[in-house]
Amino acid sequence: MAKAAGVSPTTVSHALNGKGIVRRETVERVERIAREIGYRPSAIARGLQKSRLGLLALVIRPFHSLDTFLPEGVDYFLRIAGAASLSAMERGYSMMLIDDPTRPGVPFSALAADAYIVTEPFENDPVLTLLSEQRIPFVTVGADPARRGLFPEIDEGADMQAQLMISHLAEVGAHRIALVTGTDRNDWNLGSQQTLTRWSEARGQRPLILSLPEAAGESVGDTVIDHFFGADPSEHPDAIFCLTGRHAAGVTEAAIRRGIRVPEDLLVAGGSGAMQNRTSSPTVTTLDLRPEETAKLAVAVAADLAEGRPIQGPLAVPGARLEVRESTTR
Repeated sequence: MAKAAGVSPTTVSHALNGKGIVRRETVERVERIAREIGYRPSAIARGLQKSRLGLLALVIRPFHSLDTFLPEGVDYFLRIAGAASLSAMERGYSMMLIDDPTRPGVPFSALAADAYIVTEPFENDPVLTLLSEQRIPFVTVGADPARRGLFPEIDEGADMQAQLMISHLAEVGAHRIALVTGTDRNDWNLGSQQTLTRWSEARGQRPLILSLPEAAGESVGDTVIDHFFGADPSEHPDAIFCLTGRHAAGVTEAAIRRGIRVPEDLLVAGGSGAMQNRTSSPTVTTLDLRPEETAKLAVAVAADLAEGRPIQGPLAVPGARLEVRESTTR
């Protein structure tokens, strides 16, 4: 790295670390070469960790597949980021929110935190690979499905969340439940699919599952109705469980527009809420995933990791709360 930039290793360190007196053009040349060769400042990151900056980082992986950091009506990300920041302050840390530390052109400061919280990683997530290779402490909320148990992880209870909603739908009269998930191969989507599959097969039914992009939001409504309401009436569901509240809002609107009454003909529910679910007509039943409690636990674990304390026992988030509304009230 130093040879490519034509400077000394000390100058490289100062340029990337913001220390010492280095000319602006030299800093820019070092940073440009670092990007070109894919250089990762592992030594710098480890040096910062040894001195502890009092900084934690939060990486919300579902942002990877969304087209905005502020999806309309969705407050889950605001709630978990806000609670994590305040919980970090309670422990004497600051919180840094990061999009994706593996993407090209990411600031070098993205790898400078004492410990990381990574929510909803997907299979063989490159963020976890990078942090592991750099020996930077981290904890995940939800496991990497391909590397379950390999890293410190908090069980988000995706299967229990799905079971809670499926049981509610069955109790209010559903016999044929369809599931709409996102497309990310993370614990939330895959765990919910497994739960619905077990429930359906136990009743001798073919599982009805459809995966659609989270970013599509309410626009998936017609696609969902077309997919599940084909020519064979025996295959039509009497309940549709969407993992995202925006998908549930779109399905409700599309069903009513096509003459399918909600909840009389079709029950609709969401696995996480959005403002649309609380204000639509009918209002839509959802789960409150309690992101504030999840954030508090994740920050506590991350702080322990940053300070070199061992993690005690299995970690699990508090159970979700069922918020019953008109879409499942007959």
